[in-house]
Amino acid sequence: MASNMPLPVPPRTPTPPPDDPPGASAIPSQNLGRDTLSPLVESFAPSRNPSIPEDPSRLSPTKASFNLSVDAAQPNDQSDNVSSGPFNFQTTSMAKSPVVKSNIGQRRGHKYKHSSISHQIFLEPPPRAPLALPNSLPIPTLKECRSSMSVDQKRRFWWSVCHMFVAAYTLWSAHGSLAMTALSHLILFDSLGALLCVAVDVLGNFEVWKRSSIRHPFGLERAEVLAGFAMCVLLLFMGLDLISHNLQHFLESSGHEPHHEHPHERVSPGSVDFTALLAISSTLISAIGLRNHGRIGKAMRFGYIESLPSVLSNPSHFLTLSCSALLLLLPLVSIQLYTWLDVTLSSTISICMCVLGMRLVKTLGSMLLMSYSGSGVSDVVRDIEADPCVFAVDDARFWQVHYGLCMANLRLRVTGSEENLIRLRERVSSLIKNRLGGGYGGGGQKWEISTQFTIENA
Repeated sequence: MASNMPLPVPPRTPTPPPDDPPGASAIPSQNLGRDTLSPLVESFAPSRNPSIPEDPSRLSPTKASFNLSVDAAQPNDQSDNVSSGPFNFQTTSMAKSPVVKSNIGQRRGHKYKHSSISHQIFLEPPPRAPLALPNSLPIPTLKECRSSMSVDQKRRFWWSVCHMFVAAYTLWSAHGSLAMTALSHLILFDSLGALLCVAVDVLGNFEVWKRSSIRHPFGLERAEVLAGFAMCVLLLFMGLDLISHNLQHFLESSGHEPHHEHPHERVSPGSVDFTALLAISSTLISAIGLRNHGRIGKAMRFGYIESLPSVLSNPSHFLTLSCSALLLLLPLVSIQLYTWLDVTLSSTISICMCVLGMRLVKTLGSMLLMSYSGSGVSDVVRDIEADPCVFAVDDARFWQVHYGLCMANLRLRVTGSEENLIRLRERVSSLIKNRLGGGYGGGGQKWEISTQFTIENA
């Protein structure tokens, strides 16, 4: 059915009407020759419209004045033969010398700053004063540190080296006594603290140690915190090593056969007495003369020994001096009691070293993380909230930069007159310094306090 149906015829496109009306053609209907439409024949129609008169001055190829010869126009007589042809070409001579480019009145490229439009769009920033902080300060080399040392600093340096030799001698003479081995580890920790104090004193001769810069906002004093953190980790590992050594000695005495023989004969009484007295004297000289572990003692206080004198209030000094004093009792006991007392004293010292190391690692680690681990912060915030001018405490941040600098940033919502707000700012500052910094003349940390007030409408 579909194949028998006729195909539809496409629509016919209408033919547009001719441009010229019928009968308007100027060409006659008779037969035309080959030269009928030639412009050189007189029969060529000069104009389509015969009503328009012919301009005598117009150049026409049908006129006799039209010259097709190119030689008719001479170069010396161009002004006279302008009307001899439809084209007027003039001969020009090229210069043989190189063309010198002139930049007068021209712009070199497009620069926003110097363009005419950009003077109204791109304005130069106003000049500002340079920063008060330098970008960075030179860090002294080992040669510069050695040349800047004073006579007192050189004397203290050589004493710290002698303190290390005392620790080495104590370890060498500790054969047969676990307590003397533990004492040698404590003396090594004290000697490293004395050497660190000398290094800090020498670096204090340079500007980079305390002056702030963009690269080191708080100077190089935080390097002392990092060195103290490494020493505390070393103290913790030495305590764990002593605990493992005591366990090994206990297993050997219980009947287990050791993989390696460890002689544990009793040391001579004279060696114990001399080593103990040498340890006590070297610790007192370093504690009083060099003040080693003084900054660590300020950063971390034990409540049980805080009321003792300045040397004994430091937990590191207290542990070394008490261990040395107890060693003087070993030659006075019997052989049976000597073994148990030596193991008990060594175990106690090793446990105290681990506890002290963990406390120091926590305290100095929080200091490296820019936080404050001291006590009394909640009490200070509670007293600030109790002030009648304080509406609420939005934020209170307490953090410690290094041993000698702490910072407090508070944001309070307050209400009251301007005089009351000035009094409140002074009260907050004195409250923090007295509670957390130890008060005026207490020798505590320095506190820098910044307080921001948001005034609430009453």
